[in-house]
Amino acid sequence: MPKLTVEGIGEFEVPVGKRLVLALTEDAGVDQLHACGGNARCTTCRVEVLAGESDQITVAEKNLLLAKGLTGVRLSCQMLCDHDLNVRCISRVQGSGRPGPGNPPTPEIAPPPEWTTK
Repeated sequence: MPKLTVEGIGEFEVPVGKRLVLALTEDAGVDQLHACGGNARCTTCRVEVLAGESDQITVAEKNLLLAKGLTGVRLSCQMLCDHDLNVRCISRVQGSGRPGPGNPPTPEIAPPPEWTTK
């Protein structure tokens, strides 16, 4: 099982292939935002990857990050826990002024992933 380290929270073993956004909310208990329900439309689920970042990225994530001019972050809704990963959660419900994290993400990456390199 991959080890997910969340800065300031702890270390967690997570099932191989679990979406990072779900690992953060379900396994690590982080109040991670995901306003669009994990569909690569809003960027509220962004995290900073401190170690273990894959060079693989979905086309949907790459296009959205480019369109928003965001660098140095990844979308947790578009990442899979398939290896050890160390992240900093920078987009949380607490302090956001939002009433909740967003609609629950599905277990599968949405939209269906088309993989490319960063």
